[in-house]
Amino acid sequence: METDLAKTGFFKREERIKNPADFKKLFKEGKKISIPGAKLFFSENNLGFNRVGFPLIRGYGNAVERNLSKRYSREVYRILKSHLNTGYDFLILIYPGNDSFHSRCDQIRLLFKKAGLLNEN
Repeated sequence: METDLAKTGFFKREERIKNPADFKKLFKEGKKISIPGAKLFFSENNLGFNRVGFPLIRGYGNAVERNLSKRYSREVYRILKSHLNTGYDFLILIYPGNDSFHSRCDQIRLLFKKAGLLNEN
């Protein structure tokens, strides 16, 4: 799968889920897909773009480990976002464990593929 680097770019403010009410709504009402080490919550948002959040479970290591985990997740999502269906809100929940960029790539790609949201053209 080739990535169009011109389409990936940075996250705009509108592409992030920041409101705690939106997090709670996705956790409660969103569809759930899980694999060992990660879980994806998603629902349609009736917008022309995707929004994403990266919550971590309680007790996820120290601040350095949490920041590294979120950084890996954001980068993988940024690379994959041009291959995803649009109009969804996503929460990507990562559990502590094997934290490497390569394993995070595999996890997040598998989550989106299992959910049927990945266009592999």
